[in-house]
This record gives sequence, structure tokens and C-alpha cells, in this order.
Amino acid sequence: MSRRLGSWSVSFVCVFAIVSSLLGDDSPAKLELTEGDRVILLGGTFIEREGQFGHLETALTTAWPNRHVTFRNLGWSGDTVWAESRGIFDPAQVGYQRMIDLVKELKPTLIILNYGQNESFAGEAGIPRFVTQYEKLCDDVKTTGARLAFMTPHKWGRPLAPLPDASRQNAALAKYAAAIRELAVRMNSPLIDLFELPAFGSNLTENGLHYSERGYATLVAAVQTQQNWPRRSPSDEKEEAIRRKVVEKNMQFFHRWRPQNITYLTGFRKHEQGNNAVEIAQFDPIVEKIESEIGEINR
Repeated sequence: MSRRLGSWSVSFVCVFAIVSSLLGDDSPAKLELTEGDRVILLGGTFIEREGQFGHLETALTTAWPNRHVTFRNLGWSGDTVWAESRGIFDPAQVGYQRMIDLVKELKPTLIILNYGQNESFAGEAGIPRFVTQYEKLCDDVKTTGARLAFMTPHKWGRPLAPLPDASRQNAALAKYAAAIRELAVRMNSPLIDLFELPAFGSNLTENGLHYSERGYATLVAAVQTQQNWPRRSPSDEKEEAIRRKVVEKNMQFFHRWRPQNITYLTGFRKHEQGNNAVEIAQFDPIVEKIESEIGEINR
């Protein structure tokens, strides 16, 4: 009997050690903003569409109303850690360098990265290459001195027929989410784990992949709980007023860094209308004015 109890004791200690390691220092930290933070949101479709709805930025803004924080959304639909969507008429590596240059120009103190959705189509075999490039991206943006925070891709849901079942990609997405969790731990960075949240159905997405405005609101409410962020009442009129201002500010900043006629202003046809590029900077005071209004409502 004593020998059996001793065996159970050893087993319990081993299990306890494993659980402690999972829940202790090896677990990524929660994300918190500090006074004066200049936050960049960097990623693909999820980040770009967040700029159109503003729920995540609003949640971060209202969590610490007495801290002066600003945001710049640099999301680009369909993008990857190689910046494959940002080349426009140039090779991807040119778009990548433009992205890095813009990040440096904005002088961030915190960069929140969201990648892995598109890369997951390479399957498990593509994970080492994905992680290597993700680490390079982190190294390149860390030259700004900014802190890093990571987001995993979210689960994909089952849309209404006749659209294909996007949830079939979740098995691959799970492996990429796991790689991002490990990366966050190695870099001692906070993690927003979207993948551990439930997959939302057709009523909250447009196609199983892309959240609607209501979908973002639902997802971000779950993130607030996960991260233990202070929060206002969901019916708070001030919060909705802030969100509308956030969306307005993001639209003006979008025109600042991605003008519709960018090919003529700064691209290969700038010899035709490049003299008008001086007008791009005229968006800056508009963006700053809206930020000031957000701060007034928030405080």
C-alpha cells in the first residue's frame, strides 16, 4: 500500500510540475497599454477590416481612459509575413521594405502583429519557413525600440450554402496558432489568443472567414474577458461615440498612407503627378484633430 501511494505521489508531482510550467512563466503575458503608447496594428485582412469597424481599438482606448494612447492601423488585406500583398506593381520584397520604413517613420512604442491566416494554406510543412520569416519581421521592426504583442489567427466558421466550409482550415490554423504562441513566449511578449475563442457561425461572418461589424463586436468582447481589460458597459453611449471617431480617424489615416492614386503620387508614374504628393501630409492634422476629440470623449 505504501509503495502504491508513493507511486501516486511521484505521478502527482510530475503532473503538477507540467501544469505549473504551462500556467506559470511559460505562459504569454496579457496585453496592457502604458502612458504615451504609440500603437501600430500590423497584419492582413483581419487588421485592415478592424480599422473599418474599430471595435478592438475602441476596447484598448477605453480600457485605460487616463492614458494618452494613439493608434495607426497598417493592415493590408491578404497580406503575409513576407508582405506579399504590399508590392503593388513592385516585387514583394520592395513592399516589405516600404512597410518597414513606414513603421520606423511612425516611431511606435508598441506593435501588435496578426499573421498566420493566409500562411496556413502551406500546411504543416510551411510552419518552419513561416516562423523564420516572422522572426525576421520582428527583428526588423524591433529596431524602432517598440514592444511587440502577438495575435493568433481566429478560427474560421461554417458559412451558409453555397459557400464552402471554411472551418475545414481550422486544423491547419491550429498548428500556426501554436507556433505563434511559442514565438510569443520566446520573445517574452503579450499574446491575444483569438484561436482559443469559439468559432462564430454564419450570423457573425460574411463568408466564414471575415467577421461582420457585429462579429468584430462579439469577438472583441470575448478578447476583453480573456485579457482582463477594464471595460465600460456595452450600452455606454460614450464608447459608441469613441468607436465612430476611431473609424473616422482610421479612414483619414488610410488615405494618408494608402492614397487611391498612389501609383501617380509615389509609384512608377510619379513623373506624371508626383508634384501632388505634397498634399498627402495634409491628412496629418485631420487625423490628430480626431485623436484629440477621441481623448476628450474618453476622459
